[in-house]
Amino acid sequence: MIGIGPGGVEQVTVEAVAAMRAVDWFLVLDKGAAERGGAPDPLVEVRAAVLEHHVGPEAVVVRVDDPPRERRTELVGDDADYRAAVAAWHQARTERIVGALTQHPGDVGFLVWGDPAFYDSTLRVLDVVADVLHDSGEPAQVDVVPGISALQLLAARHRIVLHEVGRPLQITTGRALRAALEAGQDNLVVMLNRDLEELASPGLAEWSIWWGGNLGTATEELVAGRVGDVLAQVRAARERARAEAGWVMDVYLLRSPSDAARERRR
Repeated sequence: MIGIGPGGVEQVTVEAVAAMRAVDWFLVLDKGAAERGGAPDPLVEVRAAVLEHHVGPEAVVVRVDDPPRERRTELVGDDADYRAAVAAWHQARTERIVGALTQHPGDVGFLVWGDPAFYDSTLRVLDVVADVLHDSGEPAQVDVVPGISALQLLAARHRIVLHEVGRPLQITTGRALRAALEAGQDNLVVMLNRDLEELASPGLAEWSIWWGGNLGTATEELVAGRVGDVLAQVRAARERARAEAGWVMDVYLLRSPSDAARERRR
């Protein structure tokens, strides 16, 4: 597993470049067939650009159709159904990866978006893949090369520290944002946002937000300010990034008014 940062060819570590140049081939899960009606998957094209920049045309890439994942709210609305859908998706991915590995010998590289430590299923899936291969008499070892995360770029672009002095930072997803707020979290980084509807809550209007979309790429967008003042700008920037790149991945820091004021006093 090789972390390749949030998408920009320059957001790749020296260690990751060395790992990309050391493997024999790359396996890429392609959502084009399953989720885009056969249209090219723009995230696969981003990976191709990273390989072209750091490895060159000799990079051998095997594309495998990524199995579809159940995302309909009426079927995965509660936590148990969501976890069951993810488990089924992981199992389907495992089967397709094992099939590809048995047909292509040598060391294989998996290019992982951002850093594998943050909300990525690849390591969990590959651990199961390794167990399957071991049981079939083909031992496999999984190594992880860390990558630059969107959290790091968000902080750098806005020139901020993600947490206050002596204070915690909660990292969560857009799906779990409401639960985090109800639990009293007041300084959060939010990733994997299907939409921004939770930010429209009147209770968040006075909170501060530092938002970034498609960080490190040519379609990067940044917005910061009071949620009530800049939410429309964030929505517009998010749609611009999606329209220009064909995809959007965004992350933001959300901080309560009391915490923001306390930080300014310091």
